[in-house]
Amino acid sequence: MGKVRVVFFADILISDFDGASRTMFQLIGRIPDEQFEFLFVCGLGPEHINGFKCIHINTRGIPGNKSYRFATPLLQKAELDRELQAFSPDVIHISTPSLLGNYALKAAKRLGVPVISIYHTHFISYVDYYVRNFPFLIDFAKQRVRDILRSFYNQCETLYVPSNSIMQELATEGVNPDVMKLWGRGIDQTLFSPAKRNPERMKRLTGNDNPCILFASRLVWEKNLQTLIKVYDLAMQRRLKYNFVVAGEGAARETVEKQMPEAIFLGHVGHERLAEIYASSSVFFFPSVTETFGNVVLEAMASGLPCVIADSGGSGDFIEDGVNGFKCKPYDAADFLNRITEIIERPGLARQFSEKGRENSKRYIWENLAFEYFEDLEYLSFNLLVV
Repeated sequence: MGKVRVVFFADILISDFDGASRTMFQLIGRIPDEQFEFLFVCGLGPEHINGFKCIHINTRGIPGNKSYRFATPLLQKAELDRELQAFSPDVIHISTPSLLGNYALKAAKRLGVPVISIYHTHFISYVDYYVRNFPFLIDFAKQRVRDILRSFYNQCETLYVPSNSIMQELATEGVNPDVMKLWGRGIDQTLFSPAKRNPERMKRLTGNDNPCILFASRLVWEKNLQTLIKVYDLAMQRRLKYNFVVAGEGAARETVEKQMPEAIFLGHVGHERLAEIYASSSVFFFPSVTETFGNVVLEAMASGLPCVIADSGGSGDFIEDGVNGFKCKPYDAADFLNRITEIIERPGLARQFSEKGRENSKRYIWENLAFEYFEDLEYLSFNLLVV
């Protein structure tokens, strides 16, 4: 038996672009090339990935989000068809149900090969942000998204879903539970660790010894930045001597920075520096309700940083409220700030959350997840040969 041949479709294949990209590259970086041959198809990405060919598709921008682009394969369909026919894949991996993803799904049906996908983005929750200026369209848009997701994912052989809460939500939306498989995310325990704590460097950054409230994420409105701003405003009103530290870049940065004038904005931060900032902060504050998994929450927990997060989305699965962190009402600034203050004022509770969170994070190992993924690819290709 020769190598398993996999075509991997994704609109963006840039290694540290966002959480979805980091997940994909955790797999890509572990491809056993003695067993697999990959062909990549993307809108944005390098010419070659791990020595494998990468075909580029024309892209268009997304209104209201300058950082993202989506691939438009229509004009290159004939070329793509020839490339796929020549490659003769055993399995097709599709990142998202985009225009490129739908082309890939149709191609898989035509070629008679199984499709595997990972649920990276909590699409339904994004509607409230992207259609917020047209409230009369929100219900219609949500129903349209539900229809698209149900149709797309029910045609997949396997859909990896990162958390139980998202799996239950997708089942409610009509996605077949038989195609879904719980498959979380991993953490680099050597990179994210309490051993990276460096209070002196944090003091140089802030200019004081005050508690540091860290928010780390892309600065886009679907991360519930309005609540971040409200918590900051409430802390200022209460004259709390907290440093708000914001790590991340995005289209909303300029607006958020103007509304949080005394906060410290770091922009894009590399993982080595971010690991140090996690370990040196006092509380990780994450109000996002659109996460399928919440990599940053897991990174904070692995770093020994107590977490206060929104009780919504996939990241909520990490936290047992009051045991290894706090979960708050998603848009209640007072609830968030009260819990943050409780952690700061109760060192024993902070230590408990730190220890329990660190213990919980050790269950998430990339090597195990990658092994499972490649084993599934082999299984799917073998079943195709048998059929």
